[in-house]
Amino acid sequence: MTEAAFRYARAVTAPTCAEVQLPLARGFTFTAAAAYWEKLWVRKGQNRPLPNSPPGVEVAPLTDGNLETARAIGTAAAGLEESDASFLIGGLYTAAMPERLRASLGAHYTPPLLCERLLDMATEAGIDWNTARVLDPACGGGAFLSAVARRMLEATGEAQVTLESITERVLGIEVDPFAAWMSRVFLEITLSDVRTRDTARLDHVVLVCDALTQPADKDSFDLVIGNPPYGRVTLPKEVRRVYRRSLYGHANLYGLFTDLALRYARTGGIIAYVTPTSFLSGMYFKALRGLLGRQAPPVSVDFVDARKGVFADVLQETLLATYRRGNRPCAARVHFIGAKPDGSIKVTAAGSFRLPTHPNQPWLIPRTPRHAKLIRQAVTMPYRLRDYGYVVSTGPLVWNRHKGSLRNTTGKKCHPIIWAEAVRHDGVFEFRARKRNHQPYFEPKPGEAWLVTDFPCVLLQRTTAKEQERRLIAAELPASFIAEHGQVVVENHLNMIRPVPGKPKVSPAAVAELLNSQLVDQLFRCLNGSVAVSAYELEALPLPSPEAMKDIERLVERGVDRMQLEEAVQRLYEIGSA
Repeated sequence: MTEAAFRYARAVTAPTCAEVQLPLARGFTFTAAAAYWEKLWVRKGQNRPLPNSPPGVEVAPLTDGNLETARAIGTAAAGLEESDASFLIGGLYTAAMPERLRASLGAHYTPPLLCERLLDMATEAGIDWNTARVLDPACGGGAFLSAVARRMLEATGEAQVTLESITERVLGIEVDPFAAWMSRVFLEITLSDVRTRDTARLDHVVLVCDALTQPADKDSFDLVIGNPPYGRVTLPKEVRRVYRRSLYGHANLYGLFTDLALRYARTGGIIAYVTPTSFLSGMYFKALRGLLGRQAPPVSVDFVDARKGVFADVLQETLLATYRRGNRPCAARVHFIGAKPDGSIKVTAAGSFRLPTHPNQPWLIPRTPRHAKLIRQAVTMPYRLRDYGYVVSTGPLVWNRHKGSLRNTTGKKCHPIIWAEAVRHDGVFEFRARKRNHQPYFEPKPGEAWLVTDFPCVLLQRTTAKEQERRLIAAELPASFIAEHGQVVVENHLNMIRPVPGKPKVSPAAVAELLNSQLVDQLFRCLNGSVAVSAYELEALPLPSPEAMKDIERLVERGVDRMQLEEAVQRLYEIGSA
């Protein structure tokens, strides 16, 4: 029902311009929410008025057919569990709103099972629902506010609780006034049995403002929880100044909201967030990692096993995490969340991890139970690619900026283009240009000598997904190919692992074989948090010593098979850096 409703909501608004689409999205969602509200109160034998729609927010009328469908969705939602119904109706709004607005707001509603799992993690971290003061600084349609209120009701008992005792401990902040209205609607439904005795509206529980610029009570919440918006954003100078402690280069909304949570949580308080995994290793998040390591180290981390299908229109890998403000770093628990056939979730323990000595560095976290031993060994290994005599950079050719210099045939001044497809999945280099828009040769214009490479190196694909058999796919750019062609041009979908001036301590062929090994691939998965295979992460990989790599070099020179190389790499990581 949910996916079909989302598709219909998109269809209702998709043909329209953005100025019309948003009011239509609100109109469709408002109608569904009103029908849901009416059905619930009829069932209770009461006639309680729906909270007024937000002032100054345009809610467009619907055609008769769409009106009937929206009401039917809302009425059907009344047959669902309350959390499922709020997810359905809140999801209608995000599904129907203009795509660009949805992206700028980072608006994605959290599935109820993940809400409940994050609340369980907060409970395990020590939250007492009888007394906790809770903030969701980007509450959207109120998925977490309602779930928190239910926990408080269950802990206290409905007979003893008053509306004031709940609402004085719960606060939501939301920049979108219509989403804030939905938060109030669903919170009133959650507290409906209490509200038969206390009839005050809950407008004061959800503030309509931008939490990033609107100060609230700092250092006063036992729990800051939510699914903050995400997406790269350009900040005004004043906002960037406020959050400069957690910024390095580009700003991402969820990183800002993580910094914000540290300001709102009291000492000893818990932060519980659903976020992308990219902050675990990306260079742009190193300041944020350092800040978390100093002020609120992780208590537990759950990885969502499926990259697709968790949130509508979200393809990023996702995690749930809890942090304790003011805590000393300790071993944090790690779990995987997977789906069961009956629609429930399965939680599987995957071990634990500790932050690196310098927490701004990428965090090595086990992604399966078998990774725990590998990580314990890897963190004792001090060697990196720089110790082998290499640095990593991106291939310099951005082909669509130099279309006029691409050639189908070679010529006196032309050089071969090395596309990502030249690095085969079996780790073999093969000069080829078979894909669309790929031409085999490049003729530099005056001043474009910086695009040309004239030395052997290791090439490695820059974009791979966790669903692939291997994340690290490398091949040596042979010296013989350079000798044959003189110079080449490497395209920017490849990483270049380049020797620094002077002879490297480990041969390019041995480096390529090491990176292609199953063990190092698994180690990279424990470090990486996105589909990008970045230079920053490659340079952070713990590696055997250059002396130990002599064994790999000898095996490569002998041309042994893959199994023997895998066994040799396994031995190197078992003996550490010896």
